[in-house]
Amino acid sequence: MFTLRFAALLKHYIFTALWSLSPLGEAKVGIPYGLFKELNPFLVLIVAITSNILVFPMMMFFLKSLNGAIMKWSWYKRSAVWVGQRAKRGSKEQLQKYGYVGLAIFVMIPLPGTGAYAGSIAAYIFKMEYKKAFLANAIGITISSLIVWSVAYFGVSLF
Repeated sequence: MFTLRFAALLKHYIFTALWSLSPLGEAKVGIPYGLFKELNPFLVLIVAITSNILVFPMMMFFLKSLNGAIMKWSWYKRSAVWVGQRAKRGSKEQLQKYGYVGLAIFVMIPLPGTGAYAGSIAAYIFKMEYKKAFLANAIGITISSLIVWSVAYFGVSLF
C-alpha cells in the first residue's frame, strides 16, 4: 500500500516538473497542478522553480546548436520567426532601458507570453551575456513562481 501511495505522489511530482518545463505553462501551471494534487506545497515550489530554471540552459543549447540546422525547414522557420518577433516585441523596451534587470522583470510577470522561454529567446536575440542572462532569468522565474505559489496556495487554503 505504501509503495502505491509513493508511486502516485512521485507521478504527481514528475508532472509538476514537466508542467514547469513545458512551454505551455511553465511554473505558472506546474505550481497550481502540484497544489491541487495536495502535494507538499514547499516541495512543489522547489520542484517547479528548479524545473523552470532548467529551461534557460536547454533553450540556449537548442538555439545555439540546433536552431540554425533546422531553420531550413519552412514550417519551423515560420514558427521560429513568429516566436522570435513576439519575444523581441514584448521585451525590447524593457531590455533596452533596464538591461538584465529588465530581463528579470519581463520573466517575472506571471502572464502568458512571458517567462523562461520568452526570456531565453530574448536573451539570445539581443546577444546578452549567458551568465548574466541566466541569473536574470532565474531571479525572474523565482519571483514569478513565488507570486503564483502564494496566490494558488492561499487560494486553495481558503477553500
